[in-house]
Amino acid sequence: MTTTPRIAIIGGGPAGLMCARILQQHGTEPTVYDADAAVNSRDPGGTLDLHADAGQIALEDAGLMDAFMALARIEGQAMTRRDHHGSVLAEYIPAEDDTAAPEIDRGQLRTLLFEHLKPGTVRWGHKLLQVTPAGDGTHHLEFANGTRVQADMVIGADGAWSKVRPLLTDAAPQYLGVCFLDVRFDDVDTRHPEIAALVGDGHMFANDNDGRAVIVQRNSNNMVRGYIAFRAKAEWHTEAGVGLADRDAVRAFLLREFSGWSATMRPLLTDNDSDYIPRSFWALPAPLTWSHLPGVTLIGDAAHLMAPFGGHGTNLALLDAAELAHAIAKEDTIDKAITRYEATMFPRSGELATSSNNALRGFFATTSPDAPHLPPDHAQEHKNYMARAAEYRRRQAEADHA
Repeated sequence: MTTTPRIAIIGGGPAGLMCARILQQHGTEPTVYDADAAVNSRDPGGTLDLHADAGQIALEDAGLMDAFMALARIEGQAMTRRDHHGSVLAEYIPAEDDTAAPEIDRGQLRTLLFEHLKPGTVRWGHKLLQVTPAGDGTHHLEFANGTRVQADMVIGADGAWSKVRPLLTDAAPQYLGVCFLDVRFDDVDTRHPEIAALVGDGHMFANDNDGRAVIVQRNSNNMVRGYIAFRAKAEWHTEAGVGLADRDAVRAFLLREFSGWSATMRPLLTDNDSDYIPRSFWALPAPLTWSHLPGVTLIGDAAHLMAPFGGHGTNLALLDAAELAHAIAKEDTIDKAITRYEATMFPRSGELATSSNNALRGFFATTSPDAPHLPPDHAQEHKNYMARAAEYRRRQAEADHA
């Protein structure tokens, strides 16, 4: 870049923080704006598996692989697939040297990235109200706290309900017909040994043939977090007359909804130590592209919100961030950088979003007992991650020497 651009990154999640980190390594000083009061001001959610061919590539570029591995859980890659009676259908146990997709808590990843930025990079408590083109490629940004700034480049890293996205496309998230309730089990080995045994060291999938599932995962600090999922309208609780803050009412609903599940599996529905936090599956149309607009682009969920099957969302977000930051460093104008980045991001995210959304629909579809929809083959997935990572680095090396 021939001049030092004023870069505003909207969103202080993993994508926004990763982009800022790599930009700073290249001598550019962006500003990150986030609505949260602080990096740890809200529950960040559960755990993430960072793939060798995406999230880990970004971490390597950012010089943070050692810091990541100090927190990551190799054993967390384990997977158990059960039916709704608790019988084991499939199992994957990672080798001690398997680093294809280690797990890390979402909050740990966000904090790691934040702590490796220069002080003052992130402006907490800045909720974006609107962003307006100035007509010369720059943009005016207005925040709820009264702050107004002008930027040469706006990077929308502001997630599913991005305020930046409408500048580029009228595409909006669409409900995929599956709701889930976020649950948490504390001090699980002592207080919930039956759940600890079902989950093991990693994560467990269980589903029936009528679109119901429980997906739970070991987190750090002897905690299990996960989701009780079922096909329903987004406002199912209103129609059912269930107050989400009333744990007894939600438990009674779940026992009716999952009445065919065995006593072995029911503690996953009823013994949580948290409230039931409602979430639902939404996705942007896929594949999604847009026409170039000077001075604006999107990364992460803002660009390609997809179903969580496959765990591609955060991984792609981190890789988006790294590739955009490198493009800004290498190209002599912002627009060339955006064009370079989007030319790679569009086809990659379109393919993965389409496959992830289709996988979710299949997993929660009604199916016959003889043809259940299974999660992916983890052993093969891990081989694929490593092979794609090697191919990515080979292409990078060729481009660097071209």
